[in-house]
Amino acid sequence: MSSVDLSSKGVAGPAAPATSDLLTLENVEVIYDDVILVLRGLSIGVPQGKIVALLGSNGAGKSTTLKAVSGLLPTEHGEVTDGSITFGGKDITRMDAAERVRQGLSLCMEGRHVFEHLTVEENLIAGAYFRGRIDIKADLDMVYGLLPKLGDMRSRVAGYLSGGEQQMLAIGRALMAKPKLLMLDEPSLGLAPLLVKEIFSFIKRINEEMDLTVLVIEQNARRALEVADHGYIMEQGRIVLEGSAQELQDNPDVKEFYLGLGDSGNRKSFRDVKHYKRRKRWL
Repeated sequence: MSSVDLSSKGVAGPAAPATSDLLTLENVEVIYDDVILVLRGLSIGVPQGKIVALLGSNGAGKSTTLKAVSGLLPTEHGEVTDGSITFGGKDITRMDAAERVRQGLSLCMEGRHVFEHLTVEENLIAGAYFRGRIDIKADLDMVYGLLPKLGDMRSRVAGYLSGGEQQMLAIGRALMAKPKLLMLDEPSLGLAPLLVKEIFSFIKRINEEMDLTVLVIEQNARRALEVADHGYIMEQGRIVLEGSAQELQDNPDVKEFYLGLGDSGNRKSFRDVKHYKRRKRWL
C-alpha cells in the first residue's frame, strides 16, 4: 500500500535524528532467529533532558526497540543486523548490556520484575550493584525523598507490594544506577487509572527535577502524550508518524487510532474505532 501523505496531517514524517540527541537510532533493523524481521529501518532521536513517547499497538516492535538499545536482544536470539545506535555520541550498537548500563542507560522492563523475595531497600541497593563498593546512602535518601512511600516500606518484602508500589520500586531501582537515560516499558500495564495518573506524574517530576532524559513506550497514548515533549508512532516495525506531543494529540488520525476520539473530540464506540482502523492509510 502507498504511505500516507504525512505533510497533509500537520505532523512530520520520520526523519533522521538530530545529531544533538542523547540517543539516536538510525535505520535500525532487527531480526530474531535469523528469519523474523521485526524492526524495519527504524530511526528515532531522544533529545537530552526531554521525555519521548514511543507509541503503538501490540506487536508494533516497541519492546524490541528498547531491547535493541539496552543490549538485551541476544538473550532472545535477536540481533541488530543493520543500522546504528548511538548514545552520548558513542556507537553502542555492538556493546554488551552491562557496559551500556555503565554508560548511563537504565531500563524498567514490562511487568516490573522486582526481586520478590528481597525487601524494598535490598531491591534499591541491587540497582546500584554495577557501581561497585560505594556509599549509596545518599542515593537511597534521594529515592526515598522522591518516593516517600518507599521509605515507609523499606523493610517490606517486595513480593507483597501492590502493582503500583512495585512499579514505583522498579523505577526507584533504575534511578539507583544514576542513569543519563531512563527507559520505561509499559509503566501503566495492569494498573488502575488513578495509579496510572500517579506514575506518569512521577515520570514528569523526575524529568523536571533531575533533568533526566526519559524514553517511554506505551499503549496508553493519552497519558504518555500528556507528559511527553515529543512522540513517535510505530506500526509493523517502522515509524509512521512523529511530532511534538501537542501535534500528535491534535492529529486526526492519532485521535481516531490511539485516543478513541472522533473529529468532534467525542469518544467513539469500539465498533467505530475498529471499522476506522481498517482504513489506516499509512500501512
